[in-house]
Amino acid sequence: MFFIGADGQPHWCTGSAVHSQYRNVVATAAQCAFDTQTPGAALGKWVFVPRYAAGAAPLGLYVGKQLFGHQDFDADRDFDRGYAFVNVYEGVVPSATGEPTGFGRLGDNVGGQGLAWNQPLAYSVNVFGYPAGPHPDGVRPYTGENLKMSVGSVTTTAHAPSLKGERLLPVRSWFTGYGAQGSSWLLNYDAAGGRGYLNGLTLSVTDTDANLRYDTGLSPYFDDELLAVYSAAGAVWTGAVSSG
Repeated sequence: MFFIGADGQPHWCTGSAVHSQYRNVVATAAQCAFDTQTPGAALGKWVFVPRYAAGAAPLGLYVGKQLFGHQDFDADRDFDRGYAFVNVYEGVVPSATGEPTGFGRLGDNVGGQGLAWNQPLAYSVNVFGYPAGPHPDGVRPYTGENLKMSVGSVTTTAHAPSLKGERLLPVRSWFTGYGAQGSSWLLNYDAAGGRGYLNGLTLSVTDTDANLRYDTGLSPYFDDELLAVYSAAGAVWTGAVSSG
């Protein structure tokens, strides 16, 4: 996903298409959709680019229309509720003249991940994202130009006072922070079909052994309150984006 941040500068994060009634919902970390400087506001010029790779947008661009999130994040920056679901307009691609032309609904073009919630803490997830930032020691192993994957187990919760997080989930992952925020944690991932059940989203990364290399990603726990936000987003129809 690409957008203009609260600082007025261009940024990107990772997002995932998820199943919904109108096939138009993208899941990501809350800070990748909320304007954190303005309560009740969304980030501007927000666009989802599924299967982005090295500057290419093979399955079109999907402009964000409406943001659904939790009031605890919007009001208090509580990362235990640091998730967002964004309704997107139908996709567009360039025409022969260079003008955008309609490309249909997101879910019709790319499918979508399922959703899992209230899971016991004893499972493995595949983490997918577009990391780009450096480790604390300055080493930059990723460029952000291609999708990366790591695999780890979720067996406990973590407390992160700086994020107001009382029940975050940690998973071993060597993704660096910038670009990887919003990375999908897929439960029961089927590599042949590229599908699984979204059961986490990277909010932040940390260096747990103080060796100046990030080794752990943090996600909110997916519970009934997340399900309510997802369900509200899934009930919204969007249609085609206007030329304006």
